[in-house]
Amino acid sequence: MTSIVTQGTFRAALLDPRAATPAGLTGPAGATSPRRFAVYRNNVAASLTEALANGFPVVAKLVGERFFRAMAGVFLRAHPPASPMLTRWGEDFPHFLAGFGPAAPLPYLPDVARLELALRRAYHAADAPALDTARLGRLAPDALVTARLHFAPAAWTLASSHPVHAIWAANAQHGPKPGHGPQEVLVGRRGFHPVATLLPPGGAAVTRALMDGVPLGDAAEGADLAPLLAAWLQAGALTDLEA
Repeated sequence: MTSIVTQGTFRAALLDPRAATPAGLTGPAGATSPRRFAVYRNNVAASLTEALANGFPVVAKLVGERFFRAMAGVFLRAHPPASPMLTRWGEDFPHFLAGFGPAAPLPYLPDVARLELALRRAYHAADAPALDTARLGRLAPDALVTARLHFAPAAWTLASSHPVHAIWAANAQHGPKPGHGPQEVLVGRRGFHPVATLLPPGGAAVTRALMDGVPLGDAAEGADLAPLLAAWLQAGALTDLEA
């Protein structure tokens, strides 16, 4: 009798290098083919590891190739791809890193992964026309206070207790050596290029409030608007305003 290999059995064996070859997988002679299956399993693991490294290049650089490959294997078994689109794989990677014991000596790693994930999402986000900055200049002060700003689908904020922007820039853009202290970041997209812009302290909370529809005067009460506006425009994050 020929054994039937279910998708679940096949996937479980494919993701676990310790698992035996499913009995229903046979070669031309009718016997199981552990060597052939091992080659296929290795190719799948290598492809997924490469996809993860491409999606999180700074994380991969920070931990080194050997550590990253071992970590990717653990992640793969815990969070196998749920979509045929590899660009969507890794959505759970920042959360995974936060609970991955061997990475604990690098407490900033989950936030670096969150930033890289946001940049990838920004690249694939829907297009949106940038706000004409002249419209801001024409607003009277009282109208500016009650204005509601609209943000692009690519826009996203991160408030980290680590110098996450400096760490990312030092490794992705050959920036200066990162210092210490918290940093807040706005991710956006200019044309086809995702960008990560440093926000002033408190800027992430102001930006998120505006994204939720809070009027500018209420969201930015007590804040210096000049550096915030500069960051929003630099990131291509603004698309419209209601005055």
